[in-house]
Amino acid sequence: MRVRLAYGETGLEVDFDDRRTTVIEPTYNAAAADQAAVLTAALRDPVAGPPLRDRVRPGQTVAISACDGTRPQPRHLMIPAILSELDGVVDLDDVTILVATGTHRGNTDAELRAMFGDEVVDSVRIVNHDARDRESLRWLGEYGRGVPVWLNRAWTDADVRITTGFVEPHFFAGFSGGPKLVAPGLAALETVLVLHDAKRIGHANATWGVIEGNPVHDDVRAIAEATGVTFAFDVILNRDKDIVEAFGGDLAAMHKLATDRARTIAMRAVPAPFDIVVTTNSGFPLDQNLYQSVKGMSAAFQVVKPGGTIICVAECRDGFPDHGSYRDVLASAASPQALLAEIEARPETIPDQWQVQIQAKIQSACDVVVHTGHLSAADLASAHLGHTDDIAATIAAAGPDATICVLPEGPQTIPYLTHG
Repeated sequence: MRVRLAYGETGLEVDFDDRRTTVIEPTYNAAAADQAAVLTAALRDPVAGPPLRDRVRPGQTVAISACDGTRPQPRHLMIPAILSELDGVVDLDDVTILVATGTHRGNTDAELRAMFGDEVVDSVRIVNHDARDRESLRWLGEYGRGVPVWLNRAWTDADVRITTGFVEPHFFAGFSGGPKLVAPGLAALETVLVLHDAKRIGHANATWGVIEGNPVHDDVRAIAEATGVTFAFDVILNRDKDIVEAFGGDLAAMHKLATDRARTIAMRAVPAPFDIVVTTNSGFPLDQNLYQSVKGMSAAFQVVKPGGTIICVAECRDGFPDHGSYRDVLASAASPQALLAEIEARPETIPDQWQVQIQAKIQSACDVVVHTGHLSAADLASAHLGHTDDIAATIAAAGPDATICVLPEGPQTIPYLTHG
């Protein structure tokens, strides 16, 4: 059988032996017939609480949190829908859009125009959050399990605070969207480091699809609820990145309903693990770099046999990337096992160690090779990863009886074992 893998913006077609290959994809849901109307309905008839327009008064300042360029959020549709509802109530000069970068780099003007559209960029103030700029942050106290919280001043000081995002399973926070658009999205580096410390990341419940009893999500939710979200606005997307459903309203009730719905779409039970799992990171923009592609590896890890092989197909046009500490942390130890021991013994969290911790856990249990057009074999070896230019040959090397699982959309489908 021929399977199209999500790879960059073009995709990649690969032939598999259909006698021993299982393809796992998210339930396909058609896009809403009128996506703009679905968004407007969520703003006017929310899951819980009054409509957005009824929560805003003339003269108030408004802060809107939106995903950065590594996420396929339909900002070009969601932000205009909000601005339309606010029209006649507040002035555009009193609206600020905050790009919730967390610790990622800020987006360029060209990227912002691709993300939001020229009209929004030219008419509304847009600010890239900077987790390292202490002057732009406000201290709010400790929340959750002793998390020191600094958040972006433009967010905390606004009269009205609106989160916007999309909901899908997340490899250690349980699900994306909702409270993550406050923290880590708009938090200081110090806050992010505590939220992503080795103990939280290593907890059994810090995994795909778990939000209750997940120490990461529990603290993220506590921060967002304690510091105040006026209105929360999320969508669920299909494999084409089109809007299937939209949800608005009070943060907790909205996100609970959205995650329940996303779980039925994206989580898939399988009876037994596989010798080989071929995965992606859902194509562009999610597979821009190796750091993000750890999510695709983690999706595959849920159903690969101990000692098996994961083949991660990710474009990585942005390399490791060059910014951040991910590459340096990877190079700080001679093996995945040594990395894990070093991270777990470290008294303080350093930036990006959480991604390395998850990657090293995966690599300690199975082989991981990467197919990419932008990183060399030497680059990947420095990350303790194998390299393949020929996916079919890598599969053939495992022998004619090796069982194969393919996740064409990577972490948009999260398989889980019903048996050991």
